[in-house]
Amino acid sequence: MLFYFNSMDLKGKVAYITGGSKGIGLGVAESLLQQGMKVAISGRNQKSLDDAMTVLKGGDAVMPIVSDVSKIDDEMEAVKAIVSRWGQLDVVLANAGVGHFAPIDEMSLEHWNQMVDTNLTGVFHTLKATVDLLKRSKGYYMTLASLAGTNFFAQGAGYNATKFGVVGFTQAAMLDLRKYDIKVTTIMPGSVATYFNDNEPSEKDAWKIQPEDIGKLVVDLLTMHPRTLPSKIEVRPSRPDLKGS
Repeated sequence: MLFYFNSMDLKGKVAYITGGSKGIGLGVAESLLQQGMKVAISGRNQKSLDDAMTVLKGGDAVMPIVSDVSKIDDEMEAVKAIVSRWGQLDVVLANAGVGHFAPIDEMSLEHWNQMVDTNLTGVFHTLKATVDLLKRSKGYYMTLASLAGTNFFAQGAGYNATKFGVVGFTQAAMLDLRKYDIKVTTIMPGSVATYFNDNEPSEKDAWKIQPEDIGKLVVDLLTMHPRTLPSKIEVRPSRPDLKGS
């Protein structure tokens, strides 16, 4: 018999969201908490996590963890902390990411390595640290890619390379893990109203996808019947022509 989530099953389930202190990760955390789930969020510094905790107001249902996904030991320790507190792990969203944009002949080695280590190697570290627990729970592993993972653009060589890689990695992982009844999906958003690339979200971003929209999408995936797996999802603003309105 296939294991599957439904709206009743989500209550009490445990999720881990990397890069969960702001933006998309924070929006997804809010949505999962509203479903009665317990949520661990990670970030690279305590200050950002403290700020997130004031927004989430989830009490004992939220666990902040300092972890740099580019370091496998950090991710292993993060998962140990989750299991120590809640005893299980059912849903993982590998969301942490960085972006640096420059012509390829001007891109620094530091920026290239940071994107590869965080955006690409980071999703592998997160899966490596959580896969045994997901096998046990027959859970769900998601990555946050981008439309930049299928559409290349000038000054985006480094970012494109990592996001194309995330899409390929996740789709191959889906084929490897489905025999364990682990569901695997990559989500590929277009423009989202977040702090990414030094943006300060405001009314000017009203035309963009909002973090809570991705949160709703994640809940929809978790509550979908197990016979169907949306393994790669592109999502974009409905009306980008409203940008200047």
